[in-house]
Amino acid sequence: MNLLDDAWLPVRLRDGQHLKISPAELSRADVVAFDAPRADFNGALAQFGIALLQTVAAVETAAEWRQRFHSPPDRATLGDGLLSVRAHFEFDGTGARFMQDLDLRDGDPVPIANLLIETPGENTLKNNCDHFVKRHQVRRMCPHCAALALFTLQLNAPAGGAGHRTGLRGGGPLTTLLVVPAGIEPPRSLWHSLWLNVLPAPVFEQLNGERDRAEPYARMPWLASIHTVQAEGGALAPTQVHPLHVLWSMPRRIRLDMDNLDTGDCDLCQQASAHLISRYVTRNYGLNYKGAWRHPLSPYYAVKDDQLPVHPQPGGLGYRHWLALVLGVHNDKRQIEAAAVVSRFLGDPLLRRSGTDLQLWSFGFDMDNMKARCWYESTMPLYGLADCDAAARTQLRDVLSAWLAGADLAASYVRNAVKDAWFSADARGDFSHIDAAFWSRTEPVFYLLLRETVASLLAASFSDGMDAKNRWLRHLQSTALHLFEHDLVGAGPIERQNMARVARAHNQLLANLRGPKLRAALALPALLKTSPSPARKSAGLKNKPAGNAAA
Repeated sequence: MNLLDDAWLPVRLRDGQHLKISPAELSRADVVAFDAPRADFNGALAQFGIALLQTVAAVETAAEWRQRFHSPPDRATLGDGLLSVRAHFEFDGTGARFMQDLDLRDGDPVPIANLLIETPGENTLKNNCDHFVKRHQVRRMCPHCAALALFTLQLNAPAGGAGHRTGLRGGGPLTTLLVVPAGIEPPRSLWHSLWLNVLPAPVFEQLNGERDRAEPYARMPWLASIHTVQAEGGALAPTQVHPLHVLWSMPRRIRLDMDNLDTGDCDLCQQASAHLISRYVTRNYGLNYKGAWRHPLSPYYAVKDDQLPVHPQPGGLGYRHWLALVLGVHNDKRQIEAAAVVSRFLGDPLLRRSGTDLQLWSFGFDMDNMKARCWYESTMPLYGLADCDAAARTQLRDVLSAWLAGADLAASYVRNAVKDAWFSADARGDFSHIDAAFWSRTEPVFYLLLRETVASLLAASFSDGMDAKNRWLRHLQSTALHLFEHDLVGAGPIERQNMARVARAHNQLLANLRGPKLRAALALPALLKTSPSPARKSAGLKNKPAGNAAA
């Protein structure tokens, strides 16, 4: 089986039909999306397609990139380009195999299910703790699914015990890709979404590696012994390999057992196969990635003098991450750089003016060491941001920083108020559902205001953004109060609550939402204090500042 010859990539056509294609068909106009049986496989397929195009089809200039975006190559042209690396993508046989260790020949067999990141580990099985992800759900895989599982593991490899290396971006990295939304005019294909994330060759080669490294194994490490690629007991730095190695990294030493095959249905795709794979051998101390690696598909954050890839965290991906993942964050508390493909695209007029609206597809595993807690995936709109110049993007970054700071503060006010209403003392535990509810409820209005703001920037009609900030403030206030009064505290039976405590918590929430800290976080001017009128002063009352009530 050769991965460049076989039709093994599951896709969905524009008319809804499902089939498998070969890599040479990635430029078909009727192919709109990958269609694997698992979400993580679809993410891996996208990265496989991008890596392949970056390897065999990258162009030199932004003008050539734009021309290729609008005029994809036909099957014959793309197939001719793939011929140069065809021999490197054998999946079975006695020699080099795709993403498999060249030297590994024997060892204790491991169930094929262990290629899947969420599969219960040895200690979980020993303690009979596989309550949610059960053992023995996957016993056999067809070669197509096995190739996908293997590549997915090499991309996301979490900690796996002594010497079982994590991926080049650590265990379970966050990947962010530019994609074309469905249903737009003119119709776009899968090719366009893949090509958006392929950088011009000179730009890509500046990120990592030594472009003069001509050895095939410097690009694709499965083509040589591990001790040829990396000195025994050492580490692998970007300067030791070709820039393309970053897309074909291989931290785990694995070789599939192709000699003991079964016949039947694949446990993942349910397709009949006469070559079902049930086990593999593995060994520790694979490639040990150290140094200033910079993967073009992941955002990075600053820690002291180092840059580390961003990983998904509990709570998922939502609009609160939009700014960091699209434009980056640069303040005293955080320094986050968007993925290179995103920042490069938005920064080059010849690249970004592709004539279509775009979205940002973000995905990855939330890992707790070796344990997969969750798979998170989100698609965020960019509206017309691709047509904004640098000055407009800077203005937008400042505006959104204030919006998100205010939303974060308001979320903490709700969480603390609910805790104070429910508990007499400082309560500990997981209150993340309160934050999740707040972020979910405020998301539609955030994107509404974002779309309006981007449109005003494009029309050169943006002023100070005060109207949007005030609308956002009112929405934060009303959402916070509604959650407290109706969905959380107010939803409980009155006879089981301490109403005096609830009243105090509610009053404090009102004071916080109407107070100066929230306005300051939103970069809104402080409200002028008014003197009490004589009548109210004699009654011991104060005037309520106008316009300071929640909508």
